[in-house]
Parts: sequence; structure tokens; C-alpha cells
Amino acid sequence: MSKGEIVENKQTNPPAAQENIMGTMAINPLLVKLSIPMMVSMLVQALYNVVDSIFVSHVSEGALTAVSLAFSLQNMMIAVGVGTGVGVNALLSKSLGEKDQERANRTAENGIFLALCSFAAFFIIGLTCMKPYFYAQTSDVEIAEQGIRYLTVCSVFSLGLFLQTMSEKLLAATGRTNLSMCSQLIGAIVNIVLDPIFIFGYCGEALSGTTGAAVATVIGQFCGAGAAIFFNLKKNPDIQIRWHGFRPSADAIKRIYVVGLPSIAMQCVGSVMTFFMNQILMAFSATAVAVFGVYFKLQSFVFMPIFGMNNGMVPIISYNYGARNPDRVKKTIKLAMCYAEGIMLIGFCLFQFAPDKLLSFFAASDAMLAIGIPAMRTICFHFLLAGMSIILSSTFQALGNGMFSLIVSVCRQLVVLLPAAWLLSQTGNVDLVWWSFVIAELASVTLSFVFFARLDKKIIEPMYNKAPAMQ
Repeated sequence: MSKGEIVENKQTNPPAAQENIMGTMAINPLLVKLSIPMMVSMLVQALYNVVDSIFVSHVSEGALTAVSLAFSLQNMMIAVGVGTGVGVNALLSKSLGEKDQERANRTAENGIFLALCSFAAFFIIGLTCMKPYFYAQTSDVEIAEQGIRYLTVCSVFSLGLFLQTMSEKLLAATGRTNLSMCSQLIGAIVNIVLDPIFIFGYCGEALSGTTGAAVATVIGQFCGAGAAIFFNLKKNPDIQIRWHGFRPSADAIKRIYVVGLPSIAMQCVGSVMTFFMNQILMAFSATAVAVFGVYFKLQSFVFMPIFGMNNGMVPIISYNYGARNPDRVKKTIKLAMCYAEGIMLIGFCLFQFAPDKLLSFFAASDAMLAIGIPAMRTICFHFLLAGMSIILSSTFQALGNGMFSLIVSVCRQLVVLLPAAWLLSQTGNVDLVWWSFVIAELASVTLSFVFFARLDKKIIEPMYNKAPAMQ
């Protein structure tokens, strides 16, 4: 992550040089320098998420629907892993910056302990909750059984997911984002290679279809975890993990989750939204659910680069906020927003003018194309607003007001989107349901600008009274 990149620079340059870069380097190259590695990592993550659906769609539309129904709980696993890792990243980077090696080591040890605890929790969930989870969303036995097999394997063998996520955050926290990216690439490539081998029955009928997709996924996760652990042991001297005499630290765990819980909560809001949206769409047809699942996977290729850019933007804003340099803060926000809107415009054009080409990756049937093409063309209108909302949400976090980000996320996905989708579904026309995304984004961007105006007045503008000489 970007904080880790800052730590690495501190280790190789004198403090004054680091201050000079963050405080005086031109914003555009600085933003690009910090953002590109994380944007690549996010795109790899998007590829990881979508590849199962592409191959599974060639088995049957029911299999694609099953994987789509699994997404909300699968995303919750990712949320817990990534959110915990974010907390570890922040605390570990801070400890290393303060030259507190013991605290850094203790943070890493407790982070790995929490990864194991997360695995234990989802192991139990995988053994006990899969049937009620799927039958709460569909009465189609074939779809439910395919989904149960898929998600049971992903949950029971989720150790690779949690170890990979945590190990990558340890690398990122110490500035080794390239190694973190390499471990992600290894896991994604293994998954892509194994997917057709398992899904299409080359390893036997028992490991085919959605079960094969899950097996390929967990093997990829274990390979990524193995690579990340190796890199930490051999290429990361900044932390030393010693298990002899280890005891969980309540203080360290508390500090980790003070930062990590808001991140977990924000991602879990998305899981809740997809769960209930699937139920709304299932009232029309399983094909509508499959379309929504495909959209959700495809839109990640548009959104993930912006999330990666946020990781480069946040430390620039935070540093210049601390240095009381409001012009650089505002310039960073404006430039990031321009880049985000540019990326969103590209995504809008793809979804608006080539929806059939995008759906063809998923072996779309005529029925799926009939629902999917107007769905893609309608939903993509919210892209034009979402770039601003995402940048402002991360700006709130950089300025120490992360609660605003959580409020915007909850309002968008739970307070506005779901009720709007349900009301539009009462018309009996599924094509109208997709407009709920545009309605929710209008509310989100409006609320985001209201919050930003408040922060601008209370935090940014007062800095001009005591701002240093501009560089």
C-alpha cells in the first residue's frame, strides 16, 4: 500500500528527501508514481474475481447464476481479510516509521493470528450455513446445489485466501508493493490455468463445474499465499516473526481493528446490497440474477483502477494536510478526480456501445442478451458520477473523517439503491430496476459534495491562514 511505499523511501533516503518529494514534487508525476503499482494490483484482483464466472458460464447459465448468488458471502470473506490487512498495514507502517521494531513485529504476529481466526470462523460457516444461505435466495434446487458446492469449498479451504491477503499487506506495509503484486499475479495465473482443467471435467466428474471452479480458486489462493509468505521470509527483513512464546495482544488487536473495522464495514455493505438485490431480481428470473452477477464482475475492471489510484492519492493529501499546504491538497483532489472521470468515461463507452461483446465472454444466451444489453446500457450512466464519489470518499479518509465515507456508502447502497430497486420492480419491468443504480449514485455524489463542502470550510480553507510558503 502507499503507506508502505513511504516507509521504504524513509529507509533509503534521509527524512528531508522524503519531505521534499511529498511536499514539493509536482503532483501529477507524484500521483502517478504512487498509484500505478496499486492500480495494477487492483486489476489483477479484478481478473481473479471474474475468471471463475467466465469459465463457469460455459457450463450452464444455472452455474453462472449459482456463482453470482455466492458472491455476497464470498465478498464478505474478502472484506474480512482485506479489512484486517488494512488495519495491520496502517499500524505496522506507523511502527516502522517510529523505529519501534518490537511493536512492528508484534503487529505482524497478531495480524497472522487474526488471519487464522478469520479462517476458523469461515470454516465453521462453510460447514453449517451454506444450505440456508442459498435456499434463502432461490428455490431452484439445481442452482442451489451448484452454489452450495462452490461456496463450501471456497469457505472450508479459505486458509489460502486469508494467509495470502495478510502476507501481501505485510509486504505492502514495508514498501514492497512489487512483491505483493507478484504474489497476486502468481495466484491469478494459477487460477486461470487450472479453471478450464477442473471446470470442464479433465480431473474427473466430481471436480467439474462449480466445484472445479472453487478448487481452482483455492489452489490459486494457496499458491499466492505461498509466494507471499516466501517473499516475507526471504525478501522482507523489516519484520521478524517469532512464534515462540507468542500470546495474542489485546492492545495490538484493538489498534488493528480501529482502522480495519470501517474498511470491513464498507465492503460488507456491498455484500448486503448484492444479497437483497439478488432476491429482488430472482422474482423476475434466474437469468436476471446472472446478468447482475456478470455486471458486478465486469464493473470491477472499471472501478478497481480508481481504488488503486486512491491508494496513491491518500498519502499525498494526508502529508500536505499535515504540512498545512492547502493548494497541494486541492490540486491532488482535482487531478485525481479528472483521472477517475477519464477512466469512468472509458468504462461508460464500453458498456454503452459494446454490451453484447462484454456479455459474449460469458456465453450469454438469447434470454441473457435480451436482459443484459439494456441493463448494461442503463447501469453505466452511473459511472459518470461514481468517479467523483469514490475520490471524495477517499479524501474524507485522508482528512481524518472516514465516518463520512461509511455514511455515504450506507446511504447509497442500503438507504437509496435497494428501496429504489424494490419500488421499480413493482412495475413488473426488469429494465426499470437498473435505473436504481443511477438514482443511488445521484444521491451519493450529492451527499459527497455536501460533506466535502463542510470539510473544505472547516479543514482546508483555515489552512490558508497558516500555510507555509508555496513550493
